[in-house]
Amino acid sequence: MTDLLAQVGELPTACLMAALGLVMLADAVPLLGVLVPGDAAVLAAVGAGRPATGIATVATVVAGCLAGWSLSFLAGRRWGASLRESRLGGWVGESRWAAAEAVLRRGGGRMVLVAPFLPVLNALLPLAAGGLRMSYLRFLSAAALGATLWAGLYVALGTVARAATALLPGAPSPALVTMLVGLLLAGPVLFGARRRLRALAAVEGA
Repeated sequence: MTDLLAQVGELPTACLMAALGLVMLADAVPLLGVLVPGDAAVLAAVGAGRPATGIATVATVVAGCLAGWSLSFLAGRRWGASLRESRLGGWVGESRWAAAEAVLRRGGGRMVLVAPFLPVLNALLPLAAGGLRMSYLRFLSAAALGATLWAGLYVALGTVARAATALLPGAPSPALVTMLVGLLLAGPVLFGARRRLRALAAVEGA
């Protein structure tokens, strides 16, 4: 793991951002997204510690997420019912699909905005939004803002985590420590955000 992160950190910035963009695109695909550690990839990119990496990382994450979510949205718009009844729909599970639709019916664009902070549902919401015939412009604007907030949060956490590596003499890899510390910092932040979201959904559903 340490050797892999060291090799990633040595990539030219353009190649590093291209790889991150592909990871984020894959992270937005249902089922595949569960296997792709998008948050860890963002933190590893910040761990490279280059002056332009922070801004470039946010832009790359937003572009990758929007590309993946747009493909899912269009697939949902064109083949939503067929996908739901297909083997893919069986793997996803009817309960998860129904939950994604219920969330969108209650909150609409606001739920798309917070989708990046919701594991599993973040890849299903674009499919469901397309199937529910949400306006693509409305979807895209909410998704872009949500992706920017999510990317900004992780870049900020990664920056703090990388600064903390200076307090850990003999750390095996700045990128590795940045990733691990960033994930630890992200836990309570995301937990709090999800609690507030569940409370909001409960109020709206009452």
